[in-house]
Amino acid sequence: MARITNKIDIPKGTEVNLSGQKITVKGAKGELNFALNESIEMVKSDEGVHFEPKSGISDKELKKLIPLTGTTKAIVNNMLTGVSVGFEKQLKLIGVGYRTQVQGSKVTLNLGFSHPIEHQLPDGITAEAPSQTDLVIRGIDKQAVGQVAANIRAYRPPEPYKGKGVRYADEYVARKDAKKK
Repeated sequence: MARITNKIDIPKGTEVNLSGQKITVKGAKGELNFALNESIEMVKSDEGVHFEPKSGISDKELKKLIPLTGTTKAIVNNMLTGVSVGFEKQLKLIGVGYRTQVQGSKVTLNLGFSHPIEHQLPDGITAEAPSQTDLVIRGIDKQAVGQVAANIRAYRPPEPYKGKGVRYADEYVARKDAKKK
């Protein structure tokens, strides 16, 4: 039943432990935890780790568990990447007077409102402003990095007429023509 696509190679310097249904991944950058579904088991070997549904499950339940094993594999693979390399999202502020500044775990954004916006970063997430209009968010948890970037982008999403707003560095914003007289 195990598929070769569900196998994960463990990078050097990281370790994966399973206690009960809790997976712990430790690496150079930190430690992450994940609660494994009761119907899925982790099989550890010399080549790496793979996930498969537990034996004795009906065919109807098996059809639901096969996609869940792939999702579990992707989550654990992201955990391994996070603790060894880390994740980052780059944001660009486009607009006249749009600026960002990082002070510790607080990001201050000037986005054309009458007041600056102060965004508090959660634990495990760091931010850096290489320039006044660029912001880099880093961390070991892919979901948390993406969520913080999405929350900051939501303060002023890019608009289609002038392109002003907060956007991802690699994001394409489809521009519209202004209304013709």
